[in-house]
Amino acid sequence: MSTTARVFATSWKNREWIVWPSAFVALIIILYAPILKQLVIQWWTDPDYGHGFLVPLISGYVLWHQRARLTKSEFKPSNFGFLVMLGGVVLLLGGSLGAELFTSRFSLLVLLAGMVLFLAGWKRLRAVSFPLGFLILMIPIPVIIYNQITFPLQLLASRVATSGLELMQVPVLRDGNVLILPNYSLEVVEACSGIRSLMNLFTLAIAYGYFVESRRWVRYALAILMVPIAVVSNSIRIIGTGVLTSHFGPEAAEGFFHEFSGWIIFMVSLVLMFVCHLILRQIGKDRRQIAHA
Repeated sequence: MSTTARVFATSWKNREWIVWPSAFVALIIILYAPILKQLVIQWWTDPDYGHGFLVPLISGYVLWHQRARLTKSEFKPSNFGFLVMLGGVVLLLGGSLGAELFTSRFSLLVLLAGMVLFLAGWKRLRAVSFPLGFLILMIPIPVIIYNQITFPLQLLASRVATSGLELMQVPVLRDGNVLILPNYSLEVVEACSGIRSLMNLFTLAIAYGYFVESRRWVRYALAILMVPIAVVSNSIRIIGTGVLTSHFGPEAAEGFFHEFSGWIIFMVSLVLMFVCHLILRQIGKDRRQIAHA
């Protein structure tokens, strides 16, 4: 190969690294601009998904933190990635035609996975699997699944809160998800089901476990433990509201106290998450000591 041809080949190869990513970014903007706009609006207006703003930032930080590992992983582009990208576009079309927001939004992750596979190969796709998979937490779950989760949580929180109020000698009668007090009726609505704190805690627990814990079983256990923590902490909030309402009237269940108690309970939940991690770490140490004994 002549010097001119070699220079031309090198120049084209360098351009190729600019052309393909630029084309893919343009494709994402063209296809997903309206979908991403509506997603951000939902993050802003729906308190249940306010954590959506943090998810892309955490994923981006993980990618930056792993940049040395990513550059060392094998670079071997795969044409199969084009089929994965095509599958993502098909999901987008299907979700758009069927007015299914979750499918349309999830198709973006499929498209991104296909792009990584097409440009860099399986090894690098595996290397970015966590930050890419973590992005699914920014997508609101389908309404039908959301309703199937929230209603049982409402009933569970109502039962636990009723038991707690009875233990504290507060007269209470439960009718479904309504707690009937002598001077007021507390309704455990969807917002009080604990789903909001559960989603926030679950997201934070996965990110926290990834950064501070190398053992996968501890990460999984920590994420699973967020379910009972969310239920218990939310029930404590309802019990506190019931006690104050019983003694000081309905005003104690509304306004500033209602919002402030939510923040306090969430902070308590975070503390419980850290405590659970310490316990799991101690269990891991004990298991290692037994194994080496």
